[in-house]
Amino acid sequence: MNPINHVAIIMDGNGRWGLREKKSRNAGHRAGLKPIENIIEESLKNKIKFLTLFVFSTENWKRPQKEIKYLFNLLESFLKDKTNILDKNKIKLKVIGNKKNFSVSLKNILNKTEFKTKDNIKLQVNLALNYGSKDELIFAINKINKKQIPINKKNISKNLYTAEIPDPDILIRTGNTNRLSNFLLWQLAYTEIFFEKKLWPDFTKKDFNKILNRFKKIKRNFGKI
Repeated sequence: MNPINHVAIIMDGNGRWGLREKKSRNAGHRAGLKPIENIIEESLKNKIKFLTLFVFSTENWKRPQKEIKYLFNLLESFLKDKTNILDKNKIKLKVIGNKKNFSVSLKNILNKTEFKTKDNIKLQVNLALNYGSKDELIFAINKINKKQIPINKKNISKNLYTAEIPDPDILIRTGNTNRLSNFLLWQLAYTEIFFEKKLWPDFTKKDFNKILNRFKKIKRNFGKI
């Protein structure tokens, strides 16, 4: 039975769900918060150590400014409401991506939450924010060049945003879309990928656990016979 240490999720379909149910993409983004809470809860129950959520990509800046503003306000409110709960449950929050384009208020709440939860070890929730895997690889190579060390697989892994985080065992993408969308391209080399037809707000604890159970039965060879 395969152990599960790290699950990554592309939470796709919020906007489509909102248009379908409420005629508003923003309503879908708000509805997408509940599955996040559910999956964090199930990750704790299953003793998963790392959960990485693709929240906002480098390409998402192309969206309408009103939608971007709503998303970031929603994230700020969520963290203000939930930081103490995360800390109480021994959950560490870490941002992977580039914070430089965020508002001062968003950067402050992200930094505050990261600092408050930094010593927690029960579960680490990584928020991929302003994240793009190609940008991450350039970031890592620039760091390596500054350090004047060899460019090799070990040094690239050690200088990514995900340094000291094990590669995902599982990637889940909801929303009936079968692509990686510039997410963790280096880290997903041997990850088992599960594409889910449901839109993210419809994704349930039962759906999550079904995928975990399917994963446990997979024979993983990592290139070996």
